[in-house]
Amino acid sequence: MSRLEWIKDLAQFENQAEETGLIDPQVVLNSERILVEHTLRLLTHLKNSFIESATAFNQWKSSPNGRIKVYGIAKTHGDFMLFRNGFKMVFSMKAAGSISVRYNFIVSGPLAAVPASQHNTSSVEEHLLQAQMSPYGDVQWTFQDKVVTQDSILRYHFTLFVKESSQ
Repeated sequence: MSRLEWIKDLAQFENQAEETGLIDPQVVLNSERILVEHTLRLLTHLKNSFIESATAFNQWKSSPNGRIKVYGIAKTHGDFMLFRNGFKMVFSMKAAGSISVRYNFIVSGPLAAVPASQHNTSSVEEHLLQAQMSPYGDVQWTFQDKVVTQDSILRYHFTLFVKESSQ
């Protein structure tokens, strides 16, 4: 929400109340809408930061093998995925105020010929980023009930992705 968006909402709320004679107190501080906006804003920021980080990593990497690719996910508002060497990390809005970070490694090579019942072909783990909203509508992001910053989310997950996806 922009710095003055809440004033616009307040004026529209008053205009609607004057026109209809009805008052809907949920219109002004709609926590669901605030959480959706903050969730999409964080996803967009993270995607742009991961693109910038992947570009820098790929440029500084001496070999063209193992380059990191960042893809937007179709038919979503902000979901995206990192991909490298059969390893993927997916960031997606699970709900308003909840971002899922799932990552897995897809087995290829000699293990791929072994029947799936004899080995784990895909290992999936999920981290949940949760928004906490104050009574005044301020939003903080947490991981395992600890407040985190956008930079720490980027640094942690990018480092994890590079380590887990290296050959």
